[in-house]
Amino acid sequence: MRALATWSGAIAGLLLIVAGGLIPAFLALPGPEGWSLRPLGITLQVPALLLTALVAGPRSGLLAAVAYLSVGLFQLPVFQQGGGISYVTDPGFGYLAGFIPAAWITGRIARQRGMDDPLALSAAAGVGLLVLQLCGLLNLLLGALAGRWGGSFLPLLMGYGLAILPQALLCCTAGVVAWLLRRVLLVPS
Repeated sequence: MRALATWSGAIAGLLLIVAGGLIPAFLALPGPEGWSLRPLGITLQVPALLLTALVAGPRSGLLAAVAYLSVGLFQLPVFQQGGGISYVTDPGFGYLAGFIPAAWITGRIARQRGMDDPLALSAAAGVGLLVLQLCGLLNLLLGALAGRWGGSFLPLLMGYGLAILPQALLCCTAGVVAWLLRRVLLVPS
């Protein structure tokens, strides 16, 4: 029964991550003519990954992350600019590879006792986001030291690293949504 729950959570997570990668994130802000949606410049892919780990747990989150990377590396266009094995040499691949430890750690934290409020779940998602960002930063740094990026480390860091700000906002949302889903799906706290 537990294996079925793990696999069904992983499949649901994979579908959620793929769908999240297609949906741009917006922020509703008040303006002179009422509320308007402002694009955040990212998709809902990372919050979908973290939400999977928060609700379905570390095993399902890990399996969903591995499946997502496998699908993308085997030519299906689920990554931002398509798919294929050539993504391994892309500066942003470290962030994609960071999905795996981020999902595991987020899921492990969410399974701890007392993780039954939105703030704690948002913090767990924040830790997962930091793990993902550290993996991406490490890849950028190692590539720069190897001369892989042609001396353009700082622009790459600014381009990839600044995505953490809107993603941090979405971690709060993922925590609240996870709290609601855990209640609806009767996930033990």
